[in-house]
Amino acid sequence: MRDPQSIPTAPHAWPLIGHLGSLVRAPLAFMRSLPAHGELVRIRMGPVQVVVICDPGLTRQALVEDRVFDKGGPFWDRGREVLGDGLASCPHGAHRRLRRLAQPAFHPDRLPGYARTMTARTEEVTSSWTPGQVLDVPTEMMTITSRVTASALFSDSLPAAELGQLVSDVKTITHGVFQRMFLFPPLDRLPTPGNRAYLRARTRLRHACELIIAERRADDTDHGDLLSALLAARDPEDGDRGLSDAEISDTIAAFLVAGTETTASVLAWALDLLARHPEIEQRLHAEVDTVLHGAPATHTDLPRLELTERVITETLRLYSPAWFVTRTVTENTHLGRHPLPAGTNIAYSPYLIHRRSDLHTDPETFAPDRWDPKRPPPPRYALIPFATGARKCIGDAFAMTEATLALATITARWSLKHLPGRQQVHPAPAAGLAPRDLQMQTTPRGDFGSAVNQV
Repeated sequence: MRDPQSIPTAPHAWPLIGHLGSLVRAPLAFMRSLPAHGELVRIRMGPVQVVVICDPGLTRQALVEDRVFDKGGPFWDRGREVLGDGLASCPHGAHRRLRRLAQPAFHPDRLPGYARTMTARTEEVTSSWTPGQVLDVPTEMMTITSRVTASALFSDSLPAAELGQLVSDVKTITHGVFQRMFLFPPLDRLPTPGNRAYLRARTRLRHACELIIAERRADDTDHGDLLSALLAARDPEDGDRGLSDAEISDTIAAFLVAGTETTASVLAWALDLLARHPEIEQRLHAEVDTVLHGAPATHTDLPRLELTERVITETLRLYSPAWFVTRTVTENTHLGRHPLPAGTNIAYSPYLIHRRSDLHTDPETFAPDRWDPKRPPPPRYALIPFATGARKCIGDAFAMTEATLALATITARWSLKHLPGRQQVHPAPAAGLAPRDLQMQTTPRGDFGSAVNQV
């Protein structure tokens, strides 16, 4: 093979730490700078080298050829500390079986039932808000998504205190995974406050998952939730063998992490973007008023919530939660014209791809109508918030349904505005990409606003 050093290295690497300073200090700006140096660019994360894919076609190739470009590298090495070898993080050899077993839990026929839970939990949270209240928006969205996730996974069997602890642990883990990507032995084993908090949260999360599974095994009742579906799953291609407790625990842990922090981040960004674009917010209000008539959104409303869905899609383009994901090359191969030896760590960035001007007109602009089906669609590899190929997120339809219903239900009842002097909101990169310090004030609207004013 040709010398893999033909792939250029990003400038401004420091001795020993490489590009860690840029990745920790300003990771998104660093990502945006890489395409200027080539379609593949080498970076150094301390002693570890990673080849970042800057080209959309090559990104799609790496995602589709999942046997050669397998789950691995610094991101998934750290992710497996929490998720084990479950569906989200397992190597290629185990994935097809786990996908077959988990697929019934996410069958489209189950979405209407999940949607009822999504609407009910969103209504619980938003009905507790009061006019003029200042909300910590990411926290409020986490409250909604954590209740939805817990209800979908475990029905309503999880006590409030346990749910609160799980949510706290998920936050600690998502921030810890990002930090620990840049900590190499022996730094990751030092008894620092961050390492101790991460390890405690990981232990509690895994113990909670194992305890819930043991209780359900003893109960042997179908509760109509995701956990019951996972427990009942059988693989006819594998002698009707089901999932082991460890495999179910890994899947639950992944769904708790992905189903709370990421969807909450998208909802928080959507509310922030709507407040910055009042003309789009007004159109959205008109849509939800026409479709919902003051009631919470339901699954049957989804086909008519067209702008609402486009707002979510555009938010995913601008602030895709999974902004930096690694994989590992399993055999000597080529990515496009570039030879890559087995063992090479590669990374792709939806954030980078989604902001390319050759794929999206005015890529820094919030423009939900770019997703109007009457307009020419962008290339199919221009939007990858859920990845693509066989490893595409199994919960993509669940997440889109939840985000659309939640946003419609919130905006039918409330208008959220930035506080004076607090309009500048910046991303806080972790394993996800949540807004930092986003506080907004509530204003009631529609029939609900009139009822409040009469009190």
